Amino acid sequence: MSRAKTDKKDAMLIAEYGKTEKPSLWQPEADYVLELKQMQAYLEQLNKNRTGFIVQKEAFNQNPIKSETLEKSINSVLETIEQEIKQIEKRMELIIKIHHQEMFNQLKSIPGIGAKTSLFLIVISGGFSKFNNHKQLASYVGISPRIFESGTSVKGRSKICKMGMSKIRAMLYVCAWSAKKCNKSCKELYDRLVEKGKSKRLALIAVVNKLLKQAFAIATKKEYYSVKIN
Repeated sequence: MSRAKTDKKDAMLIAEYGKTEKPSLWQPEADYVLELKQMQAYLEQLNKNRTGFIVQKEAFNQNPIKSETLEKSINSVLETIEQEIKQIEKRMELIIKIHHQEMFNQLKSIPGIGAKTSLFLIVISGGFSKFNNHKQLASYVGISPRIFESGTSVKGRSKICKMGMSKIRAMLYVCAWSAKKCNKSCKELYDRLVEKGKSKRLALIAVVNKLLKQAFAIATKKEYYSVKIN
């Protein structure tokens, strides 16, 4: 109920909170986690560069006059980028196998989720140690439902909250397309929503959430996929 808001007042409030609540102290992440995060950021930049050069190459190809020199140069750059991507992904997978071999294999056992998605899920979740439940993970990734309404007069459609990581979100969407065919729980969910008149896009987002729920359950329970996992 203090009227004043200053750095000194804030510091006193934080100190009082720490004294009464005694929250867990911040712990630095392991060196291998920091290395993986750096590799992940670098990998995203490489993919952006790769896409940029592909678009530029296609634009040049639409020209009536083509430069063989430019085409040869772009192809060389693309080949180099693709080699770098493969090397970084291979290194990331090796680090994951050293520290989370069993979890990596368990996540891959989920129908629809492959090696790359399993790897990225472990990286962004700190080996599934950062979150208390799958809803927190979904919110972090950026696929949790977001309601827009104000009072009784302003209401909008529910949308996903895209405040998470676009890379892993895109990977999960691809996984969802496969999961709605080969993952029993995901297929039943997708078919049920479509039958109720929901859009296929909305049903697909629901499948992504289902996959995250399955991944969280498997990683935290340390077991392999079975049809009992919903």
